[in-house]
Amino acid sequence: MTTRITLDRRALLGGLGATLAWPVAGSAQGSWPQGRTLKLVVPFPPAGATDVLARLVADRLGQSWGTHFVVENRAGAGGNLGTDAVAKAEPNGDTLLIVSVGLATNQYLYAKLNYDPLKDLAPITMVAMVPNLLVIGKHLPVQNVAELVAYAKANPGKLTYGSSGVGTSVHLSGELFQKLSGTKMVHVPYRGTAQATQDLIGGRIDLIFDNITQALPHVRAGTIRGLGITTAKRSPTAQEFAPIAETVPGFDVSSWFALFAPAKTPQAIIDKVQADTKAAIADPAVRAKMDLLAAEPVGNSPAELAAFLRAEMKRWGDLIREAGIQAE
Repeated sequence: MTTRITLDRRALLGGLGATLAWPVAGSAQGSWPQGRTLKLVVPFPPAGATDVLARLVADRLGQSWGTHFVVENRAGAGGNLGTDAVAKAEPNGDTLLIVSVGLATNQYLYAKLNYDPLKDLAPITMVAMVPNLLVIGKHLPVQNVAELVAYAKANPGKLTYGSSGVGTSVHLSGELFQKLSGTKMVHVPYRGTAQATQDLIGGRIDLIFDNITQALPHVRAGTIRGLGITTAKRSPTAQEFAPIAETVPGFDVSSWFALFAPAKTPQAIIDKVQADTKAAIADPAVRAKMDLLAAEPVGNSPAELAAFLRAEMKRWGDLIREAGIQAE
């Protein structure tokens, strides 16, 4: 059964400014976070998926703890500026980070980082995972993933795929697809997928492995066509799209969003943030807002997040080196 959603990012963001009807929890254990102003750093501009998820989490935790929790956008350098700021912050729980796949890939894309993602940050929990959707322009004469692979093989180097920037999950989805399918396409990076989508609609590029939040409204409006989901299983939000992996074995890509703290943050604080975040994203009111992003809540343990990050670094590091990808 397909779940139909209406994605209204302006309404979603506006709704976060209102006070939600959650009761404020009683006194927290110990002195933290009572009476403190906490900060959640988003290393990207406002209004993106990372920012929206950050505001959902900060709003819920701030009310649960009875404290002021602010979201700070520190964009730049593919997320490196904000991430570096958190890595160098006081490890007392007052400054946290929500970050995505760039934490696993940037060390391979940039000549030098001012932080070590494994040594300078402490994993807390995965907030959510969001699938990408393979979408094509209506001018392309294919109806499914198998036909796309055949067409790409018959026209090597002629198909173009857009992305939201070098090293993003949208870009790396395309690189992995080429590797596993034995095809060759031309990457066209943009500053975000909004402009890429307009070029896709206009027939100036051929396809995008786009974030489902951005792509799905256009697919359902009939301006572009969706061929397959990038995850290994169907998305509850768009069950009509079969996984690309059914045609291209081993293909499995998600955008992910996770919480980290500065290294040496006390374990008691890490554990509290993890447990309370897990409870927050299980709340029906939060889940309803996450559904607008097609975000699937996770809430795993710090150890599980650490293992996931290492696996992502290995996976994408190998692909980035093999393809010779560098940040511009």
